[in-house]
This record gives sequence, structure tokens and C-alpha cells, in this order.
Amino acid sequence: MSLRIAVPGETTPGETRVGLTPDAVKRLASESISISVQAGAGETAGFGDEDYEAAGASIVADAASLIADADVVLKVAPPAKLADGTHEADLIPEGALLACFLQPHDSADLFARLAARRVTALSLELVPRITRAQSMDALSSQSNLAGYKAVVIAADSLGAIFPLLMTAAGTLSPARVLVLGAGVAGLQAIATARRLGGDVWGYDIRTAVKEQVESLGARFVDLEEGAPADAETEGGYAKELDDAEQARKRELLADHVSKADVVITTALVPGKAAPVLITDDVVARMKRGSVIVDLAGEAGGNCSLSKAGEVVESPGGVKIHAPVNVPATLPTHASQLLARNLTALLRPMIGDDGVAVDLDDDVVGACCVTHDGTVRFGA
Repeated sequence: MSLRIAVPGETTPGETRVGLTPDAVKRLASESISISVQAGAGETAGFGDEDYEAAGASIVADAASLIADADVVLKVAPPAKLADGTHEADLIPEGALLACFLQPHDSADLFARLAARRVTALSLELVPRITRAQSMDALSSQSNLAGYKAVVIAADSLGAIFPLLMTAAGTLSPARVLVLGAGVAGLQAIATARRLGGDVWGYDIRTAVKEQVESLGARFVDLEEGAPADAETEGGYAKELDDAEQARKRELLADHVSKADVVITTALVPGKAAPVLITDDVVARMKRGSVIVDLAGEAGGNCSLSKAGEVVESPGGVKIHAPVNVPATLPTHASQLLARNLTALLRPMIGDDGVAVDLDDDVVGACCVTHDGTVRFGA
């Protein structure tokens, strides 16, 4: 049996990544697995049609023809409504498998549409953080890049340099960088800021990450006194704090924030609005020319002044960046990592009879949101 995998171009504005890269095609294609890519799908990520053909893929001009007979569809962004009024989800054959980011907490209508077509949909956001699934964890691979890029944005925006510099004209002190949230993005931001020579501090409500922060050469902001005993979920994410605890944390953090030249915020709670860690009055205490890069802008922002997709300057001269879809600003490497995640997720499911969906599998079952006509997410 020949398994047909389709990789369409992305239609979401600003999405420059692609579901499979030529190197992933080369690893995945075989006598029993054929891969088709929509013409131009990889161009914004730096991969031409000729690169895909050389890797063993066939090029198809339009999405409808590409997906019509596919067994598996690999994308980046969720299927969306097209300009002509049709919907990408309706192009997917009944019974096919779809794997991509599906924004599960905001996609009830999409899931109903996919279930009606009996599509098996795997949401990359829901891949569990367990040892066996590390190579499949697309959220982590993309967050790594976001953490790196946040520091690059800050360094470009700051009117000073990061490292200590000793010159004949005198010594320049290093920039003080504070990273709020020590998850994947936060730890990468800490590591990148340290490589640039900054005086780096890290904070997280999970005091268990103190050792990780310090292993990267940064200092940990310890606000443990009076903190809840367990601030971490079973999946390794930070728990949402109640209003009183959030207010207490903000007050304790205010002094550290006001001393920083750069603050990078990464605090997210799955399915919830981002916690506000930096309020207007705290921004007012920061030095003129300071920079905030808020990686939680799409979820409402960790800074009360953040506006998703914009750069705002406070009355006191603090620049607040709230970039959206940051991995898409690094599309070549973001696509390569994502393609490896998708390949690792898909390969164990491929057997002699095509794709086998085992809902008892602790990875597949956890990220499968629709199957056999049923919406599983939230059930």
C-alpha cells in the first residue's frame, strides 16, 4: 500500500513556515510513501520547488489537487477559511489524518468541521511533555527560537550594548537583563542574553527551575517566601495563580523590573489569558530607554501596556515589543525543527496498512482532538 502525504502552502497571513522541509522529505519518502508539496510552499522558508523534487517529492500546482487524494496532510497553521469563501478543512479527504498547530482552546468550530469529515486531527500543542515525545514536541522547538529572537529584538532596540566593555575612554557597564518565566523560551532567552554578555537574572514561580537558571550563568530572583507549595502542573507548565497571589508576585517583582535595562516576559498558562506581571505603574518606574519584549502578547500580554504585533512607547520612554508568531520570523530553522517534530510524530504510526491511530498510545491519544467523527478535545 502506498501512503500519500500532502504538504500544502500556508494561507494564514504572516505564516512563513512550511510543514516539511526537503531534508525531512528525503528521510520520510520511500517506495511505500509518496510525498507531494504544493508549488511555492517552501519559498518563504528558503526552500524552492527544485529542492523538494531533488529530495523525492512531487510538486502540485494547487491545494485542491494536492490534498484531494491525500492520506496525511502536514501543515503549520490550522485550516482556515479562504478568500473565495471555501474552507481548507473541506479539502481534506474523509478519513485522512491532519497534523499541525490547531490552537485547541479556540477551535471548537474547526473541530466540529473536521469531525464531520471524519478527519483524525493531531494538535501539536497537545503533545505531552514526556521523555518519549521529546523529539515530537513542536511547542518546545519553536519556543526555543522565540526565546532567542526575543533577545535579538531587545538588543536591536536598546540604545546600549549588552556586554561589559573596557576601553581607553572608560568602562561601559553590562546591560541588566531580567527574564520572567523559565520555561523553554525563557531559558533560551537567558542563554542568549548571557552569550551577548548581559548581566542576566531569571524568575519563575516554579522555584524548582532555579538550578536550571543558574546553570546558564544567570542569577535567580527568589520570591519563594509565602509562595504556594506547588506552582507547577503535571505537564511541567506553570499553574495559573489566583488574583491575590498574582498581585503579591507583581509587587515583589516591581523592584527587580525597575532596575532592568531589558525585560523579556514568557509567562503563559495553557488555555488562559497570560498573567499580567508588569503593570502601568511598574513600567513608569523603569529607566528611560529600557526595553520590554513580551512573548505573551498574543495571549493578552504579560505587560499591561502590550499590544499584540505592535511596538508601544510608554510616556516614560520605555519601548514595549509584543511580537506575534515569532518563530515565523526565523522560517528556515523553524521549519526544519517543525518538520523533524512532525516526522517523529508520524513515523511510529505508519504500518503496512497505512496510518494506524492508536488512541491508547500516551502520545497519540493525548494530542488527538478529532477521530472517527467525534471531537475528543474537552470530552
